[in-house]
Amino acid sequence: MLSSSRALMMMLLLGFLAACDRQSPPKEQDNARVSGEAAPTTGEAAGAAGGDAESRSDAAFNYRIDRSKAGTPAPDFVFQDPDGGDVTLKDFAGTPMLVNLWATWCAPCVAEMPTLDRVAARYGPERLAVLTISQDMQGAKVVAPFFARQDLPHLKAYADPENRFGFAYATGVLPTTVLYDAQGKEMLRVIGAMDWEGSDARKLIDAAMAS
Repeated sequence: MLSSSRALMMMLLLGFLAACDRQSPPKEQDNARVSGEAAPTTGEAAGAAGGDAESRSDAAFNYRIDRSKAGTPAPDFVFQDPDGGDVTLKDFAGTPMLVNLWATWCAPCVAEMPTLDRVAARYGPERLAVLTISQDMQGAKVVAPFFARQDLPHLKAYADPENRFGFAYATGVLPTTVLYDAQGKEMLRVIGAMDWEGSDARKLIDAAMAS
């Protein structure tokens, strides 16, 4: 049974996400939604009509960049590694981190996963920690079979079935990706799906690598 505080959080988030319902998750996971577009948030660059490095849309990817939380320390939530063990972002201290929130039912999330896998291969875990943290409430029950079916050898099936990261980042959109510097401070967040092999993404990652 949900605690009263978590139930209240879920009710508040459901109200916020009511307008962001172009693709719905399974009924048992109504606490998160995915939208083809990320609605602007405070401090987010909306971009010009033709698109720029802060806002870009094409057939496969549509994202916005929010720098309003820059400097915020990485949360210390416990999440699950592929073996079901406990892990926190502090376990990756000293390395820039790319923390990607996604779900198996989220089509834009699945579309960007291969680009994240190739980024993980390009930099290696010693230089950049690429952490794909599922927000599926069923956890490993659905995440492990997903990874077994996909060709993503450089990513790991991390899971956050309690949705602690989703509630904390509170963007209302999956995927959401937060880039941290080597000191564990947020640099920016990408709201929506990005081609992580594209020139815009490389500039963002290079800035994190230089931190």
